[in-house]
Amino acid sequence: MSQKKRLMISLPWIGGIAAIAIALFWSLGLVGRGVWKLTRSAPNRTVQTKQTSLRSFELVRDVPSGLFSYGGSPTWAPIRLAIDSSIQAKRPEFRLRYVQPIHEPPSTRAAIKMLLDDRLAFVQSSEPLHPEDRELATQNGFQLEQIPVAIDSIVVVVHPDLYISGLTLEQLRSIYTGQITNWREVGGPDLEIIPYSRPASAGDKAEFFVREVLEGQPFGYRVEFSPTSTEALRKLENEPGGIYYDSAALVLSQCQVKPLALGRFPDESIAPYRDSLVAPAECPNRRNQPNLEAFQTGKYPLTLDMYVVIKQNGRSEERAGKAYANFLLTEQGQELIERAGFVRIR
Repeated sequence: MSQKKRLMISLPWIGGIAAIAIALFWSLGLVGRGVWKLTRSAPNRTVQTKQTSLRSFELVRDVPSGLFSYGGSPTWAPIRLAIDSSIQAKRPEFRLRYVQPIHEPPSTRAAIKMLLDDRLAFVQSSEPLHPEDRELATQNGFQLEQIPVAIDSIVVVVHPDLYISGLTLEQLRSIYTGQITNWREVGGPDLEIIPYSRPASAGDKAEFFVREVLEGQPFGYRVEFSPTSTEALRKLENEPGGIYYDSAALVLSQCQVKPLALGRFPDESIAPYRDSLVAPAECPNRRNQPNLEAFQTGKYPLTLDMYVVIKQNGRSEERAGKAYANFLLTEQGQELIERAGFVRIR
Protein backbone atom coordinates (compact mmCIF):
# COMPACT_ATOMS: atom_id res chain seq x y z
CA MET A 1 0.00 0.00 0.00
CA SER A 2 1.50 3.32 -1.01
CA GLN A 3 2.04 5.89 1.73
CA LYS A 4 0.42 9.32 1.42
CA LYS A 5 2.28 12.51 2.13
CA ARG A 6 0.86 14.31 5.15
CA LEU A 7 0.08 17.99 4.83
CA MET A 8 1.20 19.82 7.98
CA ILE A 9 -1.27 22.58 8.98
CA SER A 10 -0.47 24.97 11.81
CA LEU A 11 -3.98 26.19 12.66
CA PRO A 12 -4.73 25.09 16.26
CA TRP A 13 -8.36 24.16 15.66
CA ILE A 14 -7.30 21.64 13.01
CA GLY A 15 -5.34 19.57 15.53
CA GLY A 16 -8.24 17.42 16.73
CA ILE A 17 -9.42 16.68 13.22
CA ALA A 18 -5.87 15.86 12.15
CA ALA A 19 -5.47 13.41 15.02
CA ILE A 20 -8.69 11.63 14.06
CA ALA A 21 -7.60 11.54 10.43
CA ILE A 22 -4.21 10.07 11.32
CA ALA A 23 -5.82 7.41 13.50
CA LEU A 24 -8.24 6.53 10.72
CA PHE A 25 -5.40 6.38 8.18
CA TRP A 26 -3.43 4.05 10.47
CA SER A 27 -6.38 1.72 11.06
CA LEU A 28 -7.13 1.56 7.35
CA GLY A 29 -3.50 0.67 6.74
CA LEU A 30 -3.79 -2.31 9.08
CA VAL A 31 -7.02 -3.45 7.47
CA GLY A 32 -5.55 -2.94 4.04
CA ARG A 33 -2.59 -5.16 4.83
CA GLY A 34 -4.97 -7.87 5.99
CA VAL A 35 -7.04 -7.61 2.83
CA TRP A 36 -3.88 -7.75 0.72
CA LYS A 37 -2.83 -10.96 2.44
CA LEU A 38 -6.20 -12.57 1.82
CA THR A 39 -6.41 -11.55 -1.82
CA ARG A 40 -2.81 -11.62 -3.00
CA SER A 41 -3.48 -14.64 -5.21
CA ALA A 42 -6.00 -12.68 -7.25
CA PRO A 43 -4.42 -11.75 -10.58
CA ASN A 44 -4.16 -8.12 -11.56
CA ARG A 45 -4.75 -8.65 -15.26
CA THR A 46 -5.92 -6.25 -17.91
CA VAL A 47 -6.79 -8.24 -21.01
CA GLN A 48 -5.64 -6.43 -24.12
CA THR A 49 -9.09 -6.29 -25.71
CA LYS A 50 -8.80 -2.67 -26.86
CA GLN A 51 -5.59 -3.12 -28.82
CA THR A 52 -5.93 -3.25 -32.57
CA SER A 53 -5.08 -6.66 -34.01
CA LEU A 54 -4.34 -7.66 -37.57
CA ARG A 55 -7.02 -9.90 -38.95
CA SER A 56 -4.97 -12.77 -40.37
CA PHE A 57 -1.54 -14.35 -40.67
CA GLU A 58 -1.13 -13.01 -44.20
CA LEU A 59 -1.08 -9.42 -42.90
CA VAL A 60 1.84 -9.86 -40.47
CA ARG A 61 4.90 -7.96 -41.71
CA ASP A 62 8.67 -8.39 -41.24
CA VAL A 63 8.50 -12.19 -41.32
CA PRO A 64 11.94 -13.74 -41.97
CA SER A 65 12.46 -16.59 -44.40
CA GLY A 66 14.10 -19.78 -43.23
CA LEU A 67 13.85 -22.74 -40.86
CA PHE A 68 13.63 -21.78 -37.18
CA SER A 69 13.95 -24.15 -34.22
CA TYR A 70 11.78 -23.56 -31.18
CA GLY A 71 10.73 -25.44 -28.05
CA GLY A 72 9.01 -24.97 -24.74
CA SER A 73 6.39 -26.10 -22.28
CA PRO A 74 4.20 -29.19 -22.89
CA THR A 75 1.29 -26.91 -21.99
CA TRP A 76 1.70 -25.40 -25.44
CA ALA A 77 1.04 -28.72 -27.21
CA PRO A 78 -2.60 -27.87 -28.12
CA ILE A 79 -1.46 -24.51 -29.55
CA ARG A 80 1.29 -26.16 -31.57
CA LEU A 81 -1.25 -28.57 -33.05
CA ALA A 82 -3.89 -25.92 -33.75
CA ILE A 83 -1.81 -22.97 -34.90
CA ASP A 84 1.69 -23.77 -36.08
CA SER A 85 0.63 -25.77 -39.14
CA SER A 86 -1.85 -23.00 -40.03
CA ILE A 87 0.92 -20.39 -39.86
CA GLN A 88 3.16 -22.40 -42.15
CA ALA A 89 0.30 -23.04 -44.60
CA LYS A 90 -0.31 -19.30 -44.98
CA ARG A 91 3.34 -18.22 -44.68
CA PRO A 92 5.42 -21.00 -46.28
CA GLU A 93 8.57 -18.87 -46.13
CA PHE A 94 8.43 -19.14 -42.31
CA ARG A 95 9.27 -22.76 -41.48
CA LEU A 96 9.21 -24.12 -37.94
CA ARG A 97 10.89 -27.11 -36.30
CA TYR A 98 9.96 -28.15 -32.76
CA VAL A 99 13.01 -29.38 -30.82
CA GLN A 100 12.84 -31.36 -27.56
CA PRO A 101 15.62 -31.48 -24.97
CA ILE A 102 17.76 -34.61 -25.15
CA HIS A 103 18.39 -35.54 -21.52
CA GLU A 104 15.24 -34.30 -19.76
CA PRO A 105 11.48 -33.97 -20.34
CA PRO A 106 10.32 -30.88 -22.25
CA SER A 107 9.59 -27.84 -20.09
CA THR A 108 9.92 -24.08 -20.10
CA ARG A 109 13.07 -24.33 -17.97
CA ALA A 110 14.72 -26.78 -20.35
CA ALA A 111 13.79 -24.65 -23.37
CA ILE A 112 15.16 -21.46 -21.81
CA LYS A 113 18.49 -23.24 -21.28
CA MET A 114 18.49 -24.25 -24.95
CA LEU A 115 17.66 -20.68 -25.96
CA LEU A 116 20.58 -19.34 -23.95
CA ASP A 117 22.84 -21.97 -25.55
CA ASP A 118 21.84 -20.80 -29.07
CA ARG A 119 19.99 -24.04 -29.83
CA LEU A 120 16.58 -22.37 -30.24
CA ALA A 121 15.35 -19.22 -31.95
CA PHE A 122 12.49 -18.61 -29.48
CA VAL A 123 10.59 -20.34 -26.66
CA GLN A 124 6.94 -21.09 -25.92
CA SER A 125 6.84 -20.35 -22.18
CA SER A 126 4.19 -20.94 -19.54
CA GLU A 127 5.95 -18.97 -16.81
CA PRO A 128 7.63 -15.57 -16.44
CA LEU A 129 11.35 -15.24 -16.98
CA HIS A 130 13.56 -15.68 -13.93
CA PRO A 131 16.08 -12.96 -12.97
CA GLU A 132 18.91 -15.43 -13.58
CA ASP A 133 17.63 -16.00 -17.14
CA ARG A 134 18.05 -12.32 -17.91
CA GLU A 135 21.45 -12.24 -16.20
CA LEU A 136 22.76 -15.17 -18.26
CA ALA A 137 21.43 -13.61 -21.44
CA THR A 138 23.27 -10.37 -20.65
CA GLN A 139 26.48 -12.34 -20.08
CA ASN A 140 25.98 -13.88 -23.54
CA GLY A 141 25.62 -10.46 -25.14
CA PHE A 142 21.87 -10.17 -25.67
CA GLN A 143 18.61 -9.47 -23.81
CA LEU A 144 15.45 -11.56 -23.39
CA GLU A 145 11.95 -10.28 -24.04
CA GLN A 146 8.71 -12.03 -23.07
CA ILE A 147 5.50 -11.23 -24.94
CA PRO A 148 2.21 -12.42 -23.38
CA VAL A 149 -0.02 -14.06 -25.98
CA ALA A 150 -2.59 -16.14 -24.04
CA ILE A 151 -3.99 -16.92 -20.59
CA ASP A 152 -3.87 -20.38 -19.02
CA SER A 153 -5.28 -21.71 -15.77
CA ILE A 154 -4.47 -24.47 -13.30
CA VAL A 155 -7.24 -27.05 -12.92
CA VAL A 156 -7.34 -29.58 -10.08
CA VAL A 157 -8.70 -33.01 -10.97
CA VAL A 158 -9.59 -36.13 -8.98
CA HIS A 159 -10.87 -39.62 -9.71
CA PRO A 160 -14.38 -39.37 -11.25
CA ASP A 161 -15.90 -41.57 -8.52
CA LEU A 162 -14.65 -39.37 -5.66
CA TYR A 163 -17.60 -37.70 -3.93
CA ILE A 164 -16.31 -34.14 -3.63
CA SER A 165 -17.03 -31.07 -5.76
CA GLY A 166 -14.54 -28.41 -4.70
CA LEU A 167 -11.73 -27.20 -2.45
CA THR A 168 -10.44 -23.93 -1.07
CA LEU A 169 -6.87 -22.90 -1.81
CA GLU A 170 -6.06 -23.42 1.88
CA GLN A 171 -7.36 -27.00 1.73
CA LEU A 172 -5.41 -27.62 -1.47
CA ARG A 173 -2.26 -26.25 0.15
CA SER A 174 -2.77 -28.48 3.20
CA ILE A 175 -3.19 -31.54 0.98
CA TYR A 176 0.03 -30.93 -0.94
CA THR A 177 2.08 -30.04 2.15
CA GLY A 178 0.89 -33.16 3.98
CA GLN A 179 -1.29 -31.55 6.65
CA ILE A 180 -4.49 -33.10 5.25
CA THR A 181 -4.17 -36.79 4.37
CA ASN A 182 -7.74 -38.12 4.22
CA TRP A 183 -10.66 -36.93 2.09
CA ARG A 184 -13.00 -36.99 5.11
CA GLU A 185 -11.09 -33.96 6.45
CA VAL A 186 -12.49 -31.86 3.58
CA GLY A 187 -16.01 -33.31 3.44
CA GLY A 188 -15.30 -36.37 1.34
CA PRO A 189 -15.26 -40.12 2.05
CA ASP A 190 -12.95 -41.92 4.47
CA LEU A 191 -10.23 -42.45 1.89
CA GLU A 192 -6.49 -41.77 1.86
CA ILE A 193 -5.43 -38.84 -0.34
CA ILE A 194 -2.74 -39.61 -2.92
CA PRO A 195 -1.44 -36.30 -4.34
CA TYR A 196 0.33 -36.30 -7.72
CA SER A 197 2.49 -33.59 -9.25
CA ARG A 198 5.23 -32.99 -11.74
CA PRO A 199 8.52 -32.26 -9.94
CA ALA A 200 9.12 -28.64 -8.98
CA SER A 201 12.42 -28.75 -10.85
CA ALA A 202 10.47 -29.08 -14.11
CA GLY A 203 9.26 -25.50 -13.68
CA ASP A 204 6.05 -24.57 -15.49
CA LYS A 205 2.92 -25.44 -13.52
CA ALA A 206 4.72 -27.07 -10.58
CA GLU A 207 6.78 -23.95 -9.93
CA PHE A 208 3.67 -21.76 -10.18
CA PHE A 209 1.83 -24.13 -7.82
CA VAL A 210 4.59 -23.97 -5.21
CA ARG A 211 4.67 -20.18 -5.38
CA GLU A 212 0.95 -19.36 -5.51
CA VAL A 213 -0.73 -22.29 -3.72
CA LEU A 214 1.90 -23.63 -1.34
CA GLU A 215 3.17 -20.08 -0.64
CA GLY A 216 6.76 -21.22 -1.03
CA GLN A 217 6.49 -24.30 1.18
CA PRO A 218 7.95 -27.56 -0.16
CA PHE A 219 5.78 -30.45 -1.28
CA GLY A 220 4.96 -32.94 1.44
CA TYR A 221 6.69 -36.32 1.50
CA ARG A 222 3.45 -38.05 0.45
CA VAL A 223 3.36 -36.35 -2.95
CA GLU A 224 4.13 -38.73 -5.83
CA PHE A 225 5.99 -37.10 -8.72
CA SER A 226 5.54 -37.99 -12.38
CA PRO A 227 7.80 -36.80 -15.20
CA THR A 228 4.88 -36.17 -17.57
CA SER A 229 1.22 -35.19 -17.38
CA THR A 230 0.28 -38.35 -19.26
CA GLU A 231 1.83 -40.57 -16.60
CA ALA A 232 0.21 -38.60 -13.76
CA LEU A 233 -3.24 -38.87 -15.37
CA ARG A 234 -2.75 -42.60 -15.91
CA LYS A 235 -1.96 -43.05 -12.21
CA LEU A 236 -4.93 -40.90 -11.18
CA GLU A 237 -7.28 -42.96 -13.34
CA ASN A 238 -6.39 -46.03 -11.27
CA GLU A 239 -6.29 -44.37 -7.84
CA PRO A 240 -9.72 -43.55 -6.25
CA GLY A 241 -8.10 -41.21 -3.70
CA GLY A 242 -5.81 -39.44 -6.13
CA ILE A 243 -5.57 -35.72 -6.92
CA TYR A 244 -3.57 -33.88 -9.60
CA TYR A 245 -3.29 -30.40 -11.10
CA ASP A 246 -2.26 -29.14 -14.53
CA SER A 247 -3.17 -26.79 -17.35
CA ALA A 248 -6.87 -26.53 -18.17
CA ALA A 249 -6.10 -27.26 -21.81
CA LEU A 250 -4.48 -30.57 -20.83
CA VAL A 251 -6.86 -31.96 -18.20
CA LEU A 252 -10.24 -30.22 -18.30
CA SER A 253 -11.70 -32.22 -21.18
CA GLN A 254 -10.25 -35.59 -20.09
CA CYS A 255 -12.90 -38.28 -19.64
CA GLN A 256 -11.13 -40.27 -16.92
CA VAL A 257 -10.88 -37.47 -14.32
CA LYS A 258 -13.20 -34.98 -12.59
CA PRO A 259 -12.29 -31.26 -12.33
CA LEU A 260 -12.94 -29.51 -9.02
CA ALA A 261 -14.21 -26.01 -8.29
CA LEU A 262 -11.69 -23.82 -6.45
CA GLY A 263 -12.10 -20.78 -4.23
CA ARG A 264 -10.09 -18.46 -2.04
CA PHE A 265 -12.85 -18.83 0.54
CA PRO A 266 -15.43 -21.63 1.13
CA ASP A 267 -18.37 -19.58 -0.14
CA GLU A 268 -16.84 -18.41 -3.43
CA SER A 269 -15.79 -21.54 -5.29
CA ILE A 270 -15.57 -21.12 -9.06
CA ALA A 271 -15.83 -24.10 -11.40
CA PRO A 272 -13.20 -24.28 -14.17
CA TYR A 273 -15.84 -25.62 -16.55
CA ARG A 274 -18.78 -23.88 -18.17
CA ASP A 275 -22.39 -24.78 -17.25
CA SER A 276 -22.77 -28.12 -15.45
CA LEU A 277 -20.20 -30.87 -14.95
CA VAL A 278 -20.26 -33.46 -17.73
CA ALA A 279 -20.66 -36.98 -16.33
CA PRO A 280 -18.05 -39.57 -17.37
CA ALA A 281 -20.77 -41.65 -19.03
CA GLU A 282 -21.45 -38.76 -21.46
CA CYS A 283 -17.79 -38.40 -22.42
CA PRO A 284 -16.38 -38.31 -25.11
CA ASN A 285 -19.62 -37.38 -26.88
CA ARG A 286 -19.72 -34.38 -24.55
CA ARG A 287 -16.72 -32.86 -22.78
CA ASN A 288 -16.27 -30.18 -20.14
CA GLN A 289 -15.75 -26.77 -21.73
CA PRO A 290 -13.47 -24.13 -20.13
CA ASN A 291 -15.02 -21.33 -18.10
CA LEU A 292 -13.37 -18.69 -20.28
CA GLU A 293 -15.04 -15.71 -18.61
CA ALA A 294 -13.86 -16.73 -15.13
CA PHE A 295 -10.34 -17.35 -16.44
CA GLN A 296 -10.19 -14.04 -18.30
CA THR A 297 -11.54 -11.87 -15.49
CA GLY A 298 -9.48 -13.57 -12.78
CA LYS A 299 -12.53 -14.76 -10.80
CA TYR A 300 -11.10 -18.24 -11.04
CA PRO A 301 -8.20 -18.17 -8.54
CA LEU A 302 -5.38 -19.87 -10.47
CA THR A 303 -4.60 -18.23 -13.80
CA LEU A 304 -1.32 -17.27 -15.47
CA ASP A 305 -0.03 -15.74 -18.67
CA MET A 306 1.72 -17.61 -21.48
CA TYR A 307 4.62 -15.98 -23.31
CA VAL A 308 6.75 -16.11 -26.39
CA VAL A 309 10.34 -15.54 -25.20
CA ILE A 310 12.56 -13.76 -27.71
CA LYS A 311 16.31 -13.22 -28.01
CA GLN A 312 17.00 -9.54 -28.63
CA ASN A 313 20.21 -10.09 -30.57
CA GLY A 314 19.48 -8.13 -33.76
CA ARG A 315 19.61 -11.27 -35.87
CA SER A 316 17.11 -13.52 -37.64
CA GLU A 317 16.23 -15.30 -34.37
CA GLU A 318 14.85 -12.06 -32.94
CA ARG A 319 12.80 -11.41 -36.08
CA ALA A 320 11.49 -14.99 -36.02
CA GLY A 321 10.41 -14.75 -32.37
CA LYS A 322 8.67 -11.42 -32.89
CA ALA A 323 6.97 -12.69 -36.04
CA TYR A 324 5.71 -15.78 -34.21
CA ALA A 325 4.31 -13.66 -31.35
CA ASN A 326 2.69 -11.32 -33.88
CA PHE A 327 1.05 -14.30 -35.61
CA LEU A 328 -0.47 -15.39 -32.29
CA LEU A 329 -1.69 -11.86 -31.54
CA THR A 330 -3.64 -11.55 -34.80
CA GLU A 331 -7.38 -12.06 -34.63
CA GLN A 332 -6.90 -15.37 -36.42
CA GLY A 333 -4.27 -16.46 -33.91
CA GLN A 334 -6.37 -15.46 -30.89
CA GLU A 335 -9.36 -17.36 -32.25
CA LEU A 336 -7.26 -20.50 -32.66
CA ILE A 337 -5.83 -20.06 -29.15
CA GLU A 338 -9.38 -20.01 -27.79
CA ARG A 339 -10.30 -23.13 -29.76
CA ALA A 340 -7.25 -24.86 -28.27
CA GLY A 341 -8.71 -24.38 -24.77
CA PHE A 342 -6.87 -21.24 -23.66
CA VAL A 343 -8.09 -17.68 -23.10
CA ARG A 344 -7.34 -14.98 -25.61
CA ILE A 345 -5.32 -12.05 -24.33
CA ARG A 346 -6.78 -9.69 -26.95
